[in-house]
Amino acid sequence: MTQTTLPTRAPDRSPRSSHMRRAWTVVGLLVVFMLINHADKSVIAFAGVQIQKDLGLSSEQFGLLQSSFFWLFAAGALFFGWLSSRVSLRWLLAGLMLTWVATMIPLLGTVSFGVLIACRVILGFAEGPAFALANHAAHSWFPPEKRAMAGGFVSAGASIGTLIAAPALTFIIAQWDWHAAFYVLISVGVLWAVAWLILGRSAGDDGAAPVSTVVVETVDAPYKTILKTGTVIGIAVLLFSSYWSTTLKIAWLPVYLQEGLGYDTATAGQLMMLPYGLAAVGAIGAGWISGRLISRGVSRRVARGYFSVALVAGAGISMAGFTLLPQGGVQLVLIALAFSLNTAAFGVALSAIADVVQAKKRGMVLGMLSAVASISGMVAPLVLGFAVGSSVDKITGYAIGFQSSGALMVVGAVIAVFLINPERDIALIRRRAEQAARPTAEETA
Repeated sequence: MTQTTLPTRAPDRSPRSSHMRRAWTVVGLLVVFMLINHADKSVIAFAGVQIQKDLGLSSEQFGLLQSSFFWLFAAGALFFGWLSSRVSLRWLLAGLMLTWVATMIPLLGTVSFGVLIACRVILGFAEGPAFALANHAAHSWFPPEKRAMAGGFVSAGASIGTLIAAPALTFIIAQWDWHAAFYVLISVGVLWAVAWLILGRSAGDDGAAPVSTVVVETVDAPYKTILKTGTVIGIAVLLFSSYWSTTLKIAWLPVYLQEGLGYDTATAGQLMMLPYGLAAVGAIGAGWISGRLISRGVSRRVARGYFSVALVAGAGISMAGFTLLPQGGVQLVLIALAFSLNTAAFGVALSAIADVVQAKKRGMVLGMLSAVASISGMVAPLVLGFAVGSSVDKITGYAIGFQSSGALMVVGAVIAVFLINPERDIALIRRRAEQAARPTAEETA
């Protein structure tokens, strides 16, 4: 059993200041990491019309291409989560980025449908652990009361990625062709990898530990003990429920705005920026609020658990609610909340894992949680598509699909609220680890 106790104050403010500058530099790089991640993930959608025309793809084939990204997503999250306990995050994240780059090089010229599918499958495998490992890297630099804030910035990176990538990549594709977008993404990816290798050292390499007003002890316990805790199980349920909304935002929201609500393509594109912009601001704001609560002595069960649960439940209620309102401003507000409050919950929820799980096993646990969340990424679009296709009309189908999805999110949040309790589980893990390390009566004799 090992214990790590964060110091309550620093003997010298200079090392502390240097450490925090380094920490926020790392967070800035991780925000860009997530921005690139989301751009890589979305570029096929932006270039969809050209790709279908150039390769002669049917709608079914294009749908297969889009779904192929998620085929090995969960496997990648698990594998690289396991690898994070054996390989420095500095080299692991740089390797992931260069793998992303490698999957795009074949797409610079003429390409077959089979090669395009293969590249997307490999990209999905390498991007599966991205969010979990980015949070793991950010958490390692900060004390407990600042982890949610750092995680909020990382979560915001994905939303910022869409706000920047959508107009930029669309312009590049329109001016040249869809291959040109991959030239840009490859160049940006290589530059990031170089910057990360130079600046993205692991926490502690600068000789300073995170300075905290909150003392936290983490215990090295077996995975079977960690994974049985209510906090880990509750966060898994919450992330599954939360990612359901994220997937629907990417896969169905643009179509719903046009087919379900009657907005034209240009207006629908502009309205899509509302949930992404609110998600970016909300993720950072939620992280700040959670950190302030922790620093003021509020329990982690409230600051991490109840808070993140409330955000996901609010998103679910908003999702069910906007289908009951007439088209207009109030409905758009609920749509924006339905597809942004859940994103704000991510950073706060994963901070609870950082509180409970020791750093050397955190990457694997976060990878497992990402794998669980990715299941809803595969299921949610199919459920909504079935609801729309099997109903008497599309408007009714969308209403049934979104109301059911909102109810699922609320139920998931209710289940999670009874499970998440970091203080209880920190003590439980420590107690079980001590029992395992205590010699038996036979050994003593």
